[in-house]
Amino acid sequence: MTDETARDKMTSGALYYPGDAGLVADRKRAQALLRDYNVTILGDPGRVAILSSLLGTMGEKVAIRAPFYVDYGYNIHIGTGVFLNYGCYLLDAAPILIGDGCDIGPYVQLLTADHPRDPEARRQELESARGITIGRDVWLGAGAILLPGVTVGDDAIVGAGAVVTRDVPAGVTVGGNPARPLVRRQATD
Repeated sequence: MTDETARDKMTSGALYYPGDAGLVADRKRAQALLRDYNVTILGDPGRVAILSSLLGTMGEKVAIRAPFYVDYGYNIHIGTGVFLNYGCYLLDAAPILIGDGCDIGPYVQLLTADHPRDPEARRQELESARGITIGRDVWLGAGAILLPGVTVGDDAIVGAGAVVTRDVPAGVTVGGNPARPLVRRQATD
């Protein structure tokens, strides 16, 4: 029987110690790749290779404007035709899945990391994480924040500045803090 590694615990949602030497090395690797990526501009050779080394998977025609920030990178899976604007934070202690055709505004935060509610576990510096899933053709407005464990359905829209604390059904537009469905007003004649 093999012992579960800190990385296994982290990606499965169990409590883990983020100061584990292997996780620290993984974050340093990601930081070095981000340092290289974040000084590039559109069209620089090697840009796609850096992202390919950093991310778990990445489809074709992906555009990520620098600066861009991650914890590990290997837990991020991006579909085809995805656009991430300036300053996005993808804290990927657990998997982040982004479907094809998504548009992600500047300064969007996808936050999988969480902290125990039990103060004794916090004193032990333990953390947990829950993955984020974003369906196809989703638009996340500027400054939106998605919290651990959230799923956003296909064709949904998350308004600028929204804080998404629970799942967003397919085709629904949400906004506010906490994010709630927005009702369209009917045009009057």
